[in-house]
Amino acid sequence: MSSTSRLRTLGDKIAGPGHPVYITGEIGINHNGDLENAFRLIDVAAEAGCDAVKFQKRTPEICTPRDQWDIERDTPWGRMTYIDYRHRVEFGEDEYRAISEHCQKRGIDWFASPWDTEAVAFLEKFDVPAHKVASASLTDDELLRALRATGRTIILSTGMSTPRQIRHAVEVLGSDNILLCHATSTYPAKAEELNLRVINTLQAEYPNVPIGYSGHETGLQTTLAAVALGAAFVERHITLDRAMWGSDQAASVEPQGLQRLVRDIRIIEESLGDGVKKVYESELGPMKKLRRVAGVVAEAEAEAGAADREPVAV
Repeated sequence: MSSTSRLRTLGDKIAGPGHPVYITGEIGINHNGDLENAFRLIDVAAEAGCDAVKFQKRTPEICTPRDQWDIERDTPWGRMTYIDYRHRVEFGEDEYRAISEHCQKRGIDWFASPWDTEAVAFLEKFDVPAHKVASASLTDDELLRALRATGRTIILSTGMSTPRQIRHAVEVLGSDNILLCHATSTYPAKAEELNLRVINTLQAEYPNVPIGYSGHETGLQTTLAAVALGAAFVERHITLDRAMWGSDQAASVEPQGLQRLVRDIRIIEESLGDGVKKVYESELGPMKKLRRVAGVVAEAEAEAGAADREPVAV
């Protein structure tokens, strides 16, 4: 299988083998319906070096079960019905125009998870680099068909899904233009339930599809482990402060943590190499000093010289 068949276009960037990990800061609804919060989160992601930020887009009357519309709940804006709350945290076209302009100014892409077909049509008004399928939507064939019809790269999260359900979703979407993300859909997810080796399972099951990771855990170590296992795409929820109101805040990464995460992902991907054992020029000095068998040193020096001092396979 050629590695080029596992590459996906995301705007002007490529995700897949041989390319930098595509890092997305998931804003979701952590903006709490406040455009200034969204701008600040975009700034945080851009300053950390993320490739994109992601939002969630719903049509409240479609995505909210009718029997929950009139249930009242406490919110930061007082007590209101659930349907009013859903509208309160949704951005409309004017807000997304402003978001698009702000992202362009900061040099970062944005896209979203549409939760219904009307939301797909809404997002198609913008030149987004991709669409995301939330784990909760993996079994929504109508939504998947609408997304496939856009012709854009589709990122599919696989939390709370069985292998059969994942296979069906891939069949509906087609495998040519998708990127699969391993995920565990609890907020926050326990380390013992992350099962990061599923990344390798998906790589074996879908050899022509890049595999990524969408994390909902606390801490950064396990996301870095996902990169070491070969994740080509990483998504983590981000927040200005984990103490802010909202169901996703506690499983989100704060600004300083996001900076460390992006920095360490870049170091890890640089350190992974190509898997070919080499003797580096920088090793020749220590080899000459420490090896007792001089002939081996001379042989390595000769090979390194023949390769114009480039690392040589041994």
